[in-house]
Amino acid sequence: MKVLLVNGSPRKNGCTYTALNEMATVFGQAGIDTEFYHLGKQPVSGCVECYSCRKTGRCAFDDANVLVDAMKATDGFVLGSPVFYAAPNGAFLALLDRVFFSGGDGFRGKVSASIISCRRAGSTAALDVLNKYNSYTQTIIASAQYWAMVHGNTPEEVLQDEEGLQTIRTLATNMAWLLQTTQGHPFPPAVPKVMTNFIR
Repeated sequence: MKVLLVNGSPRKNGCTYTALNEMATVFGQAGIDTEFYHLGKQPVSGCVECYSCRKTGRCAFDDANVLVDAMKATDGFVLGSPVFYAAPNGAFLALLDRVFFSGGDGFRGKVSASIISCRRAGSTAALDVLNKYNSYTQTIIASAQYWAMVHGNTPEEVLQDEEGLQTIRTLATNMAWLLQTTQGHPFPPAVPKVMTNFIR
């Protein structure tokens, strides 16, 4: 089994990575492999509504396809982001919009989780945004005994957030259990989607 740890921060080894790495340690102890994906600092386009993905199954911008392929190749994934103005990193959201719109059907039944890193506030609002991607694509969302967030302005400060790190470890433990429990059990068949427009 393998989990993809998606670092939506421009900083490769910053606070978000520190939290994701805490999860990687727990997964390793449970015999689950991990792989990191880092967003980086490159410019990221939002969705331009070209709908080419509806014709080809691939986003017109290849950065989304790289992440979709990586997510499809694993049994589960974790979305991690720093908080920018009480929301996840805008570049990360621009990428996730395209990833989940073009490839989200391939995530159905996978085990997922989201984590947030922040200096002080905005964490629960940001966490809610990330979990909506996971919910919309019918992933099995893991949870912990508290909201999955760490606080600190530097990795060193994050390592002092004992409650946050303990919550992250609980999340990873619960996610590992879900992965092991659902292994070999096919997800129920998809129910046909109905889309209604109530505007007259």
